Amino acid sequence: MAATTAAPHSPISADHLCVGYGKRPVVEGVTLDMQPGELLVLIGTNGSGKSTLLKTLAGLIKPVHGDLHLLGEHAGQLPKRVAYLPQHPVSSHTLPLCVRDMVAMGRYAHLGLVKHASPRDRELVEESMVRVGIEAQAALPIRDLSGGQQQRTHLAQVLARQAEVLLLDEPTAGLDLNGRKLVADLVAAERARGVTVVMATHELTDAEHATSVMLLAQRVVSVGPPDVALRDEYLRECFGFTQPH
Repeated sequence: MAATTAAPHSPISADHLCVGYGKRPVVEGVTLDMQPGELLVLIGTNGSGKSTLLKTLAGLIKPVHGDLHLLGEHAGQLPKRVAYLPQHPVSSHTLPLCVRDMVAMGRYAHLGLVKHASPRDRELVEESMVRVGIEAQAALPIRDLSGGQQQRTHLAQVLARQAEVLLLDEPTAGLDLNGRKLVADLVAAERARGVTVVMATHELTDAEHATSVMLLAQRVVSVGPPDVALRDEYLRECFGFTQPH
């Protein structure tokens, strides 16, 4: 009898997931079965549950109840393979770090406590800075950067992780039109190499190339392909307005 090969685990799977804080639910009934290279865009106003869901996926807060696995493991168990960009990264103003140091922190999960950075680690740091257009500021202190440059630095740190799952909370915050296009191009490039991406935003245009969209308002208002999830009736329910035609 020929040996059978176990099917690979879904990058993200959730069944009847309820997220919140302690025993207080924020969003209930989240069901996901994401595949490599897919993009799920979470859309909603502030307080809608986007960040709470992302933090749960990242393993920073425990599910209230329900089933959740990333790459076959419980959330938070695979720091080398899952990278998370918070909506408000820890302020760098009080840290005496330059841009290159901050980006290099993206490799820490791979180094462990006593290992030193390899030439490949350093190469990935440099590549990530180039990808976000921050290489010219590599030696500058973080506190000397503009808000947009700081956001690019945090993006570079996440890219340096070379993760299989990217969790991005408002990655275009503080970025101009060129910066927004940069993020869209980076997400497309990561997806092309098989990375699964979940991105929270309040901009409907960010959903244009999504595999699926989840519209949130402290509950799942709609979920599906963009043309289904962003129908006028769902937008009215969530935002109180409809898309311009």
